[in-house]
Amino acid sequence: MNPIVLIPARMAATRLPGKPLADIGGTPMIVRVLRQAQAAGAGPVAVAAGDPEIVDAVRAAGGQAVLTDPDLPSGSDRILAALATLDPDGRHDVVINLQGDMPFVAPSVLAACAGLLAAEPACDIATVVAPEASPADRANPDVVKAVMSLGPGARAGRALYFTRSTLYGDQPVWRHIGIYGYRRAALEAFNAAPPSPLEQREKLEQLRAMELGLSIWAAVAEDAPISVDNPSDLERAREYARTLHD
Repeated sequence: MNPIVLIPARMAATRLPGKPLADIGGTPMIVRVLRQAQAAGAGPVAVAAGDPEIVDAVRAAGGQAVLTDPDLPSGSDRILAALATLDPDGRHDVVINLQGDMPFVAPSVLAACAGLLAAEPACDIATVVAPEASPADRANPDVVKAVMSLGPGARAGRALYFTRSTLYGDQPVWRHIGIYGYRRAALEAFNAAPPSPLEQREKLEQLRAMELGLSIWAAVAEDAPISVDNPSDLERAREYARTLHD
């Protein structure tokens, strides 16, 4: 395999405008994500930016960034646009899509995502799950749950479905973490297809891949990384950053 890690980012986030450049312990959030991705050693890393301010911040930190059309509708569109610039000859056969709002994602999580594609020939798309944080996660529609084919003690398995609905029973509930590793052909097939009925019903893009017949596998992480979606998340990230310097 020859992976590349791409981080889509844009300034016009609905709940937290300008969040890629939000200061977390003296460092823009997008730069923190970039550094975590570089530490994973999964492959070269670049930011697929929707705005020149993001490009400037990444390059000032010594990273690579590609300016893409700000009107692109999704992160997968943005990474494909960046790929066309960075790798027009298709040398990279695996693309890791890391969200730009996970400033403390563990490098080992990215490595595990890439490792799944190497270990499982039947896997078209790799992703990550983590144990539920509390019983309240089960009924929270903002927590995306992964229904897994996962034996006792297994650290990876095939995903059967993803849902925002409440899950019942005494089996573990797995929270989905929005990191994806695509075989390049799977990414291109996914992006070429229109939104699917289940995707529109659940508001979950990964269900489009499943309806296309693509196989999704997930690696198990110890816990979910902080994801910054709103001002309270940003404050939690800043508090965590302060603990790193204590």
